[in-house]
Amino acid sequence: MSENTPRRMVPEDLYRLKTVMTPRISPDGEKCVYSVQWVDQESEKKFSNFWMAEVNGLAPLQFTVGNHVDASPQWSPDGGVIAFLSNRGSSEKPAQLFRISPSGGEARQMCDFPGSIEKFLWSPDGSKILLVAIKTDDDTLAREADEKKRKLGVVSRTYDRVRFKYDGIGFLSHEVTHLWLLDTETGTLEQLTGHALYADKDPAWSPDGQRVIFVSNRSDRPDFHPANDDLYTIDLVSRELRKVITPIGLKQSPSFSPDGKWIAYFGVEGEYTWHETNHLWLIPADGSVPPVNLLRGTDYTCASSTLNDTGSAEQMPPTWAPNSEVIYFQVDYHGSSKVMGVKITDRSLFDVIGEGGIAGSFHFSDDHAVMSFTYGDQRHLPEVYTQFCSTRSTHQISHHNDEFLAELDLGHTEEIWFKGPDGNDLQGWVLYPPQFDPQKQYASILEIHGGPTAQYGNAFMHEFYTLAANDLVVYYTNPRGGTGYGDAHCKAIWGDWGNRDYADLMAWVNLIADKPFIDQRRMGVTGGSYGGYMTVWIIGHTNRFKAAVSQRCVSNLTSMWGSSDGNWVFQQIFGNKTPFEDVEVFWKHSPIAYIGNAKTPTMIIHSENDLRCPIEQSEQVFVALKYLDVPTEMVRFPDESHGLSRNGRTDRRVMRLKSMQRWFNQYL
Repeated sequence: MSENTPRRMVPEDLYRLKTVMTPRISPDGEKCVYSVQWVDQESEKKFSNFWMAEVNGLAPLQFTVGNHVDASPQWSPDGGVIAFLSNRGSSEKPAQLFRISPSGGEARQMCDFPGSIEKFLWSPDGSKILLVAIKTDDDTLAREADEKKRKLGVVSRTYDRVRFKYDGIGFLSHEVTHLWLLDTETGTLEQLTGHALYADKDPAWSPDGQRVIFVSNRSDRPDFHPANDDLYTIDLVSRELRKVITPIGLKQSPSFSPDGKWIAYFGVEGEYTWHETNHLWLIPADGSVPPVNLLRGTDYTCASSTLNDTGSAEQMPPTWAPNSEVIYFQVDYHGSSKVMGVKITDRSLFDVIGEGGIAGSFHFSDDHAVMSFTYGDQRHLPEVYTQFCSTRSTHQISHHNDEFLAELDLGHTEEIWFKGPDGNDLQGWVLYPPQFDPQKQYASILEIHGGPTAQYGNAFMHEFYTLAANDLVVYYTNPRGGTGYGDAHCKAIWGDWGNRDYADLMAWVNLIADKPFIDQRRMGVTGGSYGGYMTVWIIGHTNRFKAAVSQRCVSNLTSMWGSSDGNWVFQQIFGNKTPFEDVEVFWKHSPIAYIGNAKTPTMIIHSENDLRCPIEQSEQVFVALKYLDVPTEMVRFPDESHGLSRNGRTDRRVMRLKSMQRWFNQYL
């Protein structure tokens, strides 16, 4: 192979990928700062630094350096300071808040918060910064202060709440997230909220800087009524707390209009609403009339959940135009994540960044003359772009992955719309391997997404390209139960996993199997999380696949109850009864109930620190297959969470992909 001949993707290419994130344009629209994450292969650690670009000028230049994590850059309102989170003070402790001049120089720590800062927001006049943060609990502080106790580690943990662990974090602090005010001149911290039971999140400033609005669930038993979110405002002078009356349901990201008259927020209506699409709501700031759903009757989902394994697109809060008449927001729709606008006077909708890719982190200059955002698609990793709003002219300003991508032959992808078994419209994609020859026959892999409330689509998937590089046709679809196609599509499997979703997947398999280039004797299947659920369901209901790889699966809904970090909430899907009230419905919809029918050679992949779908879910499948003498292996990854395939340690991500390749090569 010559130097100029494109090569195929390999698992180790994960070390080459640069994750471009969180672009923020300066208030005057002249500069854009953003973060680039990279992997140090020797230490297997991920670091991120800032880059700075002139919107109308030269190529971006690296702005911060060092083996640490610089994240979440935010310009001060006057553009004179960039605040950001960084672990540059200590890689062993939570990130702290720093400030740096846009012209460069040394960064200066702004405060020493005794815990973890999750989010921060400048006040309109720049004199304060609002923190969303969680204090380190007393037990942990006492242990860290005593050298002997620190070396011995935790002796025991005692909890009196069911929310005591979370995937990717581990066991939770006894503290919850609250709001704090930081004086930017003195560094003084003042706690705004502090109830021991009620967590506070997603704050926003009023335009005059006199009030803060935020989301909090202050029901009697918030752990058992997770959808009872409410909006609250707090007056920063009187400290008066006021509840904004809204329908029951999950809420996020409230945002004041620039004239202070309106509040926009994302939310769903109802307490048991996993299948409801997240919509954009509008309410007068004085609460004088009930909120209205600006997207009622549409199939749009206010989210940025198109699945990929190279960095998720940041979802931004509802963003107001300066005239308080238009709101900008992101939606998942037909495999894309796009940016839209809505005029609040007549609810007319229009695209700002349309279909075809994944848009994230959109952010405007003060006058809305220019917008920065990330954008990627099936063949391009996300990079930073700008759009001049008057002309809609778009320019790519970062190129961190161009050289890497230029080396590769990725094959090509075809989008296919087809009819499901009930006449329902379904969308799918076929990834053809490099140098595809339609006269040959190929082995194939059905990929099934997790969620189920998510979507596959126009995002770059390293895993898919790595499998296709082995001369496999990779095909994937969005069966009923996912997002991006409206409420009816999403709610079709509510209370009935394994029925319509399975039928949709088999209709897709039948369509692809009939292609002349598909070898029906060499068809494989894989999926993770809910996709793992469906993989195990499939091997218990059909023997048409010659190999399967189940990843981080759900197999037994009965034992999942109480052991997952979601603990009891899965019962909402199946009639909202516990297993000890209706064990039959849990068992009926558990793939393990049908595992006795399985004959498909199946590899089981799971992370040992998966708290979302505990590893016992896969252990049951592995033991059952061994008992049945069905060819199987279990590949376990220590110290990894449910998100291994997306954000795990890179050498383990590489081994995961090599294990999948090996299994499919052996049996296909």
